[in-house]
Amino acid sequence: MLPTQCLCTRLRRASRKVTRTYDDALIAVGLGAAQFSLLRHVQRLGQPSISALAEAMGLDRSTLGRNLRVLAEQGLLQLGEGRDMRAREVRLTDAGVQRIEQAVPLWEQAQQALAGQLGVERHAELMRLLEELA
Repeated sequence: MLPTQCLCTRLRRASRKVTRTYDDALIAVGLGAAQFSLLRHVQRLGQPSISALAEAMGLDRSTLGRNLRVLAEQGLLQLGEGRDMRAREVRLTDAGVQRIEQAVPLWEQAQQALAGQLGVERHAELMRLLEELA
């Protein structure tokens, strides 16, 4: 790997490694890190509109829409009319809830492994720095 002082390059490298760690952990339940994150956001938000979900996740609507369709095709989400006819709403299916329940312990193991690699203080500092950058 070429050494670099570029913050963007270093963050992207780290992001790919972290994502691989979560992807590897979640493969047993047929999810990737991005899919798990999307399902968890829907779970936390209840039945969000696509716009509200995109904002909460920091994604543009078109990227989110593609990811939602994949999960809907797998039967994990439903896309339907919202309270306002202009807004579509996202709902977890029973299969989606079940998949989240299967994935959470695997996600927690990956989370603990990465946090353990850093140690408590460095993990807390990284989380603070990332929040500041975001």
